[in-house]
Amino acid sequence: MPELPEVETTRKGIKPYLENATVTRVTIRNHSLRWPIPENLARTLKQQLIHSVKRRAKYLLVQCDSGTLMIHLGMSGSLRILDKIEHNNPAKHDHVDIILNNGHLLRYTDPRRFGAIMWTDEAVTKHKLIAHLGPEPLLKGFDANYLYEQAKKKYCSVKTLIMNGQVVVGVGNIYANESLFLSGIHPKTISQNLTKTQCEQLTQQIKLVLEKAIKAGGTTLKDFTKSDGKPGYFAQQLNVYGRKDEPCLHCGNKIKHYKETQRATYYCPSCQANIGKS
Repeated sequence: MPELPEVETTRKGIKPYLENATVTRVTIRNHSLRWPIPENLARTLKQQLIHSVKRRAKYLLVQCDSGTLMIHLGMSGSLRILDKIEHNNPAKHDHVDIILNNGHLLRYTDPRRFGAIMWTDEAVTKHKLIAHLGPEPLLKGFDANYLYEQAKKKYCSVKTLIMNGQVVVGVGNIYANESLFLSGIHPKTISQNLTKTQCEQLTQQIKLVLEKAIKAGGTTLKDFTKSDGKPGYFAQQLNVYGRKDEPCLHCGNKIKHYKETQRATYYCPSCQANIGKS
């Protein structure tokens, strides 16, 4: 599933081709995504000038003259830029093409169709899918004081806490595992037992892990028009995720694994030994 770094890299990849371009036509081959694509979307978007391409959590926000196109990649969705000449060669899962006046088109592909393409003419910050989201992890609002106060309000594992989109957005499973390892915090630690120092360590590591992933994506997808549109999880050395029974890169002990809320959790029993009070 594309996470925040993958979505941010997608945003950076498509931004130069979309901003200041005008939509000349929209082709929708399949309206049935996670939520049905609005029937009038093609008509609504036609002749709209695209002013900016932004991101909130894992939503891409294409801001136009009279509203915002909201795109979520779901579990298997991807976006890529193509030349118009390729418009007549869509594959089975190429559901939407947005044709631009600059000779390019934006193609949305989604084999599992769990993504979403929506339109809103209200302030996007008030949209029901966005209004209650937590802060962006890379902005100043997400810091040790904020996380400490949020932790005291909850009774859950620290891993569940940082993956809660109403607490902080975009910390997906891989990045949660890695951040906790680098912070020396056991994923089962109860949120209310976190110290201010641990919150400081954790917020710093979340920022560093995400920034590293975004940087890796930027070097991986140098030309988004030649990418397959599926950045996936960027090539980077993972300390614990997916390394069950392999030696810890720091201490040599075997990495352990369990499932929490149906998510795979990996940790080093030595480097992350202290889980605090239960």
